[in-house]
Amino acid sequence: METLARSRTAAARRVERARIVWRASHGEMPPSIAEALGVSTETVRRRIRRFNAEGLAALEDHHRLGCPATYSAEAVAEVIAAALTGPRRLGLPFASWTLDRLAAYLQEHKGIAMRRSRMDEILLKEGLRWRRQETWFGERVDPEFAEKRGASRRSTPHHPRAA
Repeated sequence: METLARSRTAAARRVERARIVWRASHGEMPPSIAEALGVSTETVRRRIRRFNAEGLAALEDHHRLGCPATYSAEAVAEVIAAALTGPRRLGLPFASWTLDRLAAYLQEHKGIAMRRSRMDEILLKEGLRWRRQETWFGERVDPEFAEKRGASRRSTPHHPRAA
C-alpha cells in the first residue's frame, strides 16, 4: 500500500485512494487525512468504508453508467451508412459529402437531426476521415466541372504598354 501511495506513475485516483487507506491504517483521523490530501472528510470516510468492505479492489474505479446515449444505435448506423454511400447513388447533385451536406440529407430524407460535430465524432470513431478539400493542383471530383464553370477569364485586365 505504501508503494502505491508513493507512486508517481500509477493512476492519480488510485494513488489518492491508497494514500487515504495508508494514512488511516497508521491511525490518522479522517479530518486530518482530508486536510492533508485536499479532499472532503466525507470522501475519506467513504474510501475507508469501501476499502474495509472490498479490500484492494476498492482502489480501482467502479464502472459508471453515465448518461444515456443521445442517439439510438439505428441513427448512428444510418449516419455511417449514408457517409459510406456516394451521394450520386442517392440521386444527389454532388459527388462527395461534406458534414453540412450529410446533415441536410439525414434531416430531409431520414428524419435524423444531428449536429455536425456529433456526426464527425461518430465517423472518426468508426475510422472514417473526411477528404481534404481539393485545390487547383488536385484532381476534381466532378468530371463535368470544366463545362459547368464556363470559359476562363483573366483575373487582371490587360494594360497596353506605354510607348
